[in-house]
Order: sequence, then C-alpha cells, then structure tokens
Amino acid sequence: MKRLVCFGSCCIDFYSNLEGGKPFVGGGPVNTAVYAAELGMPVSLLSCVGSDSYGDLVMRTLQDRKIDLSHFRRQNGRTAVCDVSLNENDRVLGDYDEGVMQEYRLSEDDIAFIKTHDIALTDLWGQQEELLKKLKQEGLLLAFDAADRPEDPAAVEAMKYCDLFFFSCEEDFETIVGEMLEILRHGPSLVIAMCSSKGSVCMDSSGICKYRIVPAEEIVDTLGAGDSYIAGFLKGYLAGESIEECMRIGSENALPVLKYHGAFCQ
Repeated sequence: MKRLVCFGSCCIDFYSNLEGGKPFVGGGPVNTAVYAAELGMPVSLLSCVGSDSYGDLVMRTLQDRKIDLSHFRRQNGRTAVCDVSLNENDRVLGDYDEGVMQEYRLSEDDIAFIKTHDIALTDLWGQQEELLKKLKQEGLLLAFDAADRPEDPAAVEAMKYCDLFFFSCEEDFETIVGEMLEILRHGPSLVIAMCSSKGSVCMDSSGICKYRIVPAEEIVDTLGAGDSYIAGFLKGYLAGESIEECMRIGSENALPVLKYHGAFCQ
C-alpha cells in the first residue's frame, strides 16, 4: 500500500468555553495523519512539540495511533496553542501561540525520510513551504492544506509546487470557481474546495466535479472535518479512484468528526 507522510503544524486546541477550558491535540497534519491511520493507510508524521505538559499530552495521545513517529520531535520550550471558542456547534479560532513551531524546520535527515513516501501533505502553519520546491524536484507528490486562507503568501508560494491544493470556504459557487481557476493557473493539477454545508468542489484541467455533503444527524463541533475529508480524499487518490469517488470517501470520512469535541476522538 502506498505511504502518506504528513508534516507541519502540531498544536493544542484549547477550548476556552468548554468545561472551563479544555485542551485537545490538533494541527492539520496531525489530524489528517490520525484519520489516515484509522483508514488503514501507512502514515508518518513529522512535527514538533515542547517540553511542557502539553507536549506530554500530545505524545500520550499519538503514541498508540499506528502512526510512524520516528521523526516527530520534542525540544525545549512551549507547545503551540490555538485558542478555540464554540459558537453553538461551530468553532471559532482565536489567538495562536506558535511556541516551538516558530523555529521548527525539517532537517536533511527528515527530508530524506519524507522522500521514501508516495505523497506528502503539509499545511499553512507548518512553515515548510520553502522546501516544497526541493521535494517536487525529487518527484514526490505534494498536497497542501491552505485552510481558509488560500490568498496567504505561504499558500501562494506552495501553489507553485504542490499537486493537490485544498482549501476551505463559505463562498457562493461562482466565486469559488473563479478562485479555483486562479489557483489552478499557479501550478496544482487538482484544486479542492471544501465548502462546509455546501459540499465540496474539485477542479482540474478537464473541468469541475461537485459532491454534496453527507447529511449529519447531529453536529457537536466542526473542528477537524476538513482534515478528515483530506485523509479520505487522499486514500482514494492513492488507490487510483475517480475524483468523484475520492470526494465521496472524503465526505463520508468527515461525518463522524462532527459528533464530538476536538479534531479527532481523544
């Protein structure tokens, strides 16, 4: 089976208005790696946590997830923390303290390890976009998650080298199409917009494919839904499935995430 590697941000999602304040392990590549492992994909995770109690929490949470953590790093300092508040069943992201992620960079050994995989995923907050050109030159398939900020300079730089470009949005269809066309011109072969309750849209040089959402009976928290969609999509993509089938797997994989707090069940 083909191997996925996720590298980039790792943080504590601190829910300030839940049970007086409650921490959950998060970060886009972390969440995607967890869900990919649950789908049976061989997956590795490269990131960094601090030497504090939150770092301990991350390590305890990830150690039994069937994820290769051989290149996951701990160093002196604070684990990154993102403030999260709940507005009914939707999450609102607040201040972000980068902690040790501010200085985290992949080593040459890390890069050599990444190159042993079939596809690599990183994110907007991973601060590794300058390495994508090097990885692309090695022939590695690259995926990038821009969250809801595809216009960010780091995301625009990543567009030049990634094969799959994911982003989240709440815009109308006409606006999405124009934005996706512009992204496609920068270099990706596939652009995937995850549009919350509107479903998802995928664009390549041959046209557009839309997929509806899978209806949810209950929505407790939306955090992590996009990351689980990406895991499902990549599973289908690496298996050679059609784009529509990849979107179906992604959409169905995102459904359970809505039933609990945190980006994955902890």
